[in-house]
Amino acid sequence: KQSGALKRKLQSPHGNPPVKRKRKLSINTFRKGATEADRREEGSSSQKIVPKKQLTDKQNESQKNKPFIKTSSLFKNNPDIPEIHRKEVQQVQENVFTTDSFSQLDLHPHLISTINTVLNICSMTSVQKQTIPVLLQGRDALVRSQTGSGKTLAYGIPLVQSLQGMESKIQRSDGPYALVLIPTRELALQSFDTIQKLLKPFTWIVPGVLMGGEKRKSEKARLRKGINILISTPGRLVDHIRSTQCIHFRRTQWLIIDEADRILDLGFEKDVAVILNALNAERETRQNVLLSATLTEGVTRLADISLNDPVSISIADEIQNVPKPTSQTDRKASSSSNCMDQENFAVPETLQQYVMMVPSKLRLVTLAAFILQKCKFEKRHKMIIFFSSCEQVEFYHELLAKVLSGGPESEQPGRSPLSSVSLHFLRLHGDMEQEERTEVFQEFLKSKTGILLCTDVAARGLDLPQVTWIVQYNAPASPAEYIHRIGRTARIGCRGSSLLVLAPSEAEYVSLLASHKINVSELKMEKVLATLMKDDRFRVHRPGNKKSCGKNPQEVRERATVLQTKFENLVHSSEGTVQWAKKALQSFLCAYTTYPKDLKHIFHIKSLHLGHVAKSFGLRDAPQNLTALPAAGSKRKTKPKPKR
Repeated sequence: KQSGALKRKLQSPHGNPPVKRKRKLSINTFRKGATEADRREEGSSSQKIVPKKQLTDKQNESQKNKPFIKTSSLFKNNPDIPEIHRKEVQQVQENVFTTDSFSQLDLHPHLISTINTVLNICSMTSVQKQTIPVLLQGRDALVRSQTGSGKTLAYGIPLVQSLQGMESKIQRSDGPYALVLIPTRELALQSFDTIQKLLKPFTWIVPGVLMGGEKRKSEKARLRKGINILISTPGRLVDHIRSTQCIHFRRTQWLIIDEADRILDLGFEKDVAVILNALNAERETRQNVLLSATLTEGVTRLADISLNDPVSISIADEIQNVPKPTSQTDRKASSSSNCMDQENFAVPETLQQYVMMVPSKLRLVTLAAFILQKCKFEKRHKMIIFFSSCEQVEFYHELLAKVLSGGPESEQPGRSPLSSVSLHFLRLHGDMEQEERTEVFQEFLKSKTGILLCTDVAARGLDLPQVTWIVQYNAPASPAEYIHRIGRTARIGCRGSSLLVLAPSEAEYVSLLASHKINVSELKMEKVLATLMKDDRFRVHRPGNKKSCGKNPQEVRERATVLQTKFENLVHSSEGTVQWAKKALQSFLCAYTTYPKDLKHIFHIKSLHLGHVAKSFGLRDAPQNLTALPAAGSKRKTKPKPKR
């Protein structure tokens, strides 16, 4: 009897004998001091060690959640969200628009008419006003202006004006008179579309585009027939230089390198050198134009080898009355000092920038709540969400679409039209087949609403109309990349907003942005999660049909937990989806190891808690069998050539 009583005494309130816990090294390698108390538990909260000051709240929460919710640890043991201490900085602004019209330039009347009627543009932007006259004079130019300021027309208009006015009329069979290098396929298509519109009155000039993913055979046939304005990605053009006999540059009078910094970021520097050598071998004199939103050391180096006594055009410098270097020597010195100092980036004044601190465990539900808030319960928004890997894009596209799109309650009679709004998710990344990439790009381009999940393949130059929100779910590797991502919204005078999602350990990134004159306002996670109160799919079903009372924080937490449970149930519905989630998690961790050295103090793999990060992929526990993280495999660090 005594031994029976003693046994009962040692048992937990739930009747289970006490379990001796084992330390799992594979989880704790990611953060020293991580304990089993951080792991998910189902009904064993009495065995957990909880700080005294949190004990009452935690017990209450546990009591409320236990009968209804499988997962109860979403709001437990999260790191404190730090206060963001930053000084207000004066952002660099560019005056995007001018009052000057294209009719003030010495352009062909048909070209002016096309700009006004086909492109529906009446006045020039600042970069166009400064660049077009310089290029019409036949000078080389290095053009630096904020993303979304109209740089494509800044070179496209003088290019078309120059070619249509040639004394001997251009024949298609003459081959390329102009070569335009573009970093990505989508931007190549967009630039081709713009040039094609400008050429509407000049049908004898034939534009063409070469890019990876298309059939080489059909591209060779087009080159044989003749292309006068050749738009191409560097990698595919090098392929043709090496393997297509009919390609030549005997008459090439223009070389335009657009998004020069991105071309170098993608590892195309050697390809550009091959192209320059091929051009120089056949024709030494031509007009060269280099365009970029940021002026990096690589761009300066490229300018030095490709431009001849260029005019340097920098719109932000003009606004701040920074004197422009006149000679090439001065320009070299100026560019070098710009690269070495903290570069300040111009941001459209119509763009509102926000940052939100979110603990790793809560990232998935907070992102979902933000999508619901903006694309379902507010006015219809068009949103782009950036991720750091292709695998994450694929995984989250499937997960968010299945859990957030539609739902049983949308079919119930008497529901308001707002709650039956269906969310349309699209995805875009470098591992997709070219045909599908083009299809998705065109679909998102034409749609008025939608949510595009993508990698940085969409971060440069793409002009996607009516995009109202940019979400950076994974922080970019540099302030320059940050600028290019947010540049997909607030383009040419339109309004837009951006949100950067950071973990508490990454808070210092805000100060880094401030040092580059980039201002961000804080958006509170709790405010975003409160959106879940508007969606009855995540309501906790209480005994006796008790209605929820207002927007109290406890119920918001309960609804967030219901949503997280839906994600987890979907992920754990089969072994295949669990493996998919692990693969996406692995790709995130690999990308995390590739931040540059000067950002390692902000983004370090050891600052991550693997169990908490796993929650944001819908996994209930930290995976035990992840393969070793490669130090390489980084697009940022080793810059391998992307799939073209």
